[in-house]
Amino acid sequence: MLRQLLADHAALHRALGFKFRTPGILLRNFVAFAEHRGEHVITTATVHEWALQAPLPEQRRRLLGVRRFALALHAEDPRHEVPSADLFGRASRRRRTPYIYSPGEIRRLIDAAHRLGPDDTIRPLSHATMFGLIAATGMRVSEAIAIRLPDVTDDGLIIAQTKFKKSRMLPLHPTTRRALDGYLATRLKAASQSDALFISHQRTPLAYPTVISVFLQIMRSIGLRGAPGSRGPRIHDLRHTFAVRSLERCVHDSQAVARHITALSTYLGHAHVTDTYWHLQSTLELMAHMSTAGETLHRGVTA
Repeated sequence: MLRQLLADHAALHRALGFKFRTPGILLRNFVAFAEHRGEHVITTATVHEWALQAPLPEQRRRLLGVRRFALALHAEDPRHEVPSADLFGRASRRRRTPYIYSPGEIRRLIDAAHRLGPDDTIRPLSHATMFGLIAATGMRVSEAIAIRLPDVTDDGLIIAQTKFKKSRMLPLHPTTRRALDGYLATRLKAASQSDALFISHQRTPLAYPTVISVFLQIMRSIGLRGAPGSRGPRIHDLRHTFAVRSLERCVHDSQAVARHITALSTYLGHAHVTDTYWHLQSTLELMAHMSTAGETLHRGVTA
């Protein structure tokens, strides 16, 4: 039974365009181990014992690999146990729970950016447009900073300097395009030796520390963050919000969710589809719909 479930799981990933080589090898090893024990569902005890057979540095990787498989199976059959990610203790770095912004909060952020000084400079519009673009496309802050004027095309934005050194084209919603064109009209009048899309009032490219500093300043001014040193919503959470809201729009169409997850993975520039699936954890309802969508898509592929 586990062998067939793994075959279905792997076929779904391959149908979505992912090679699934390394995870496939790992999971086949685990399934063989579990079936040798006569087990037909995933149990935490078996995952733990199997992972312990690997050298210490590999144990957590084994655990997390099976855990992702277990999450998918558990959504359909609760008999499958999902082992804790901390089964071997906490990792040195854990993903922080994202903050999901409301549309009103994003509007307040952009409006506050428009009120930045100095007056009669490009600085307010530059920051407001950048924050809006990140919220509307889910791009990384570093990607927004790296956009050059030639990267703005009729078809959208060319993201050339990505985290994983891969270029991609981002089509833009008409409202996003209008806002960007409005900024461009001002930007092209600002004489600068740089062709960076976003520049400061000194007409130099915006620097990452400056963008973060301005973002935090605004967030405190509108009451979304506390005093310096306290935790609160981050600029990167705009990216998480885009991903979650994008998936929520098609939550009532299971097939649309299945199709959308691979398109979203490409749009966000993720190296692995698992990085996109992680956003689903922010909305439990999406996990159940993804399970149903995966089953439906697999039946269509193998029919």
